[in-house]
Order: sequence, then C-alpha cells, then structure tokens
Amino acid sequence: MQDQKQQIEEKVVAKLKEMGMQVTCAESCTGGMIASTLVNVAGVSDVFRESYVTYANDSKHKLLGVEEETLKNHGAVSRQVAEQMAQGAAKAASAKAAIAVTGVAGPDGGTREKPVGLVYIGCYVDGKTVVTENHFQGSRLEIRKQTTQAALTLLYDCLL
Repeated sequence: MQDQKQQIEEKVVAKLKEMGMQVTCAESCTGGMIASTLVNVAGVSDVFRESYVTYANDSKHKLLGVEEETLKNHGAVSRQVAEQMAQGAAKAASAKAAIAVTGVAGPDGGTREKPVGLVYIGCYVDGKTVVTENHFQGSRLEIRKQTTQAALTLLYDCLL
C-alpha cells in the first residue's frame, strides 16, 4: 500500500526540479545514507549528479576544501566544518544546493564536549549557508537515520 504522505526525499527532489537546481551531498557520519535516500526517488538524475563521503579529515580538506586550520581549531564535528563542507561540496560539484553532515554516530567516539549523537548539518542554497546543531539518541544506525531525515528536512526548508 502506497504511503499517502509524500516522503521528505520526494519533496526535496520535486522542489529542486521546480527550481531548476542541482544538489550535492557531503557526508561524514552518515556515510552516504543521504545520497542513497535521494537516489530512491525516480527522476532524481535531473537534480543530482555527485556526492562526497568524506569520513577522514584529510578527505574533507582534499575534496571539499575544508581548511586544515578549521579542522585543527574546531575539530571535524563542528559548526564551522559543517559550513565549509556544504560550501565546498556545492563549489566542487558546481551545484546551487548542498547538504553536509558531520557528527558522532557512536556508540564510542563521544566526549563530554562532543557527545554521541551530536551532529552538525550544513545546508547551502544559492550563496546562503545555514548550520544546525542536533542531538540525536539511539544506536549508531538510528542516529544515522535521524541525521538523514533531519538533513533532508533542513534542505527542503532552505529551498522554500
């Protein structure tokens, strides 16, 4: 039975098509889940060409242009890195929209300052960047799924 409510990824793809925009993703803690979710939508090839999974800091720097100084001073899980990831992905892919995520999916790797479930989501649309700080709960997979949904929701909101 078909879900009556349109999924967020369907709304995002429809909005991007309507606006004539390309989107790209820059993912760390989700490991490609956002791109994979977008690709579930038929016709996504009209608005999506490429994506970046930049788990390691040197990948964030090399592929997205995240400044080494930013990584050193703020750490990979930071508002500043999410912002630079989103902007760098849009530039690298020649896209007008980008969504970027960096966080601690757990179950280990968290600290007092940056606990498991802390995720920064950066959204770049046509020259403007918004970054949100999120605190998710659950298993590693649950945190990745929550991050994916929150990222696509933020992207949709930024497109409106």
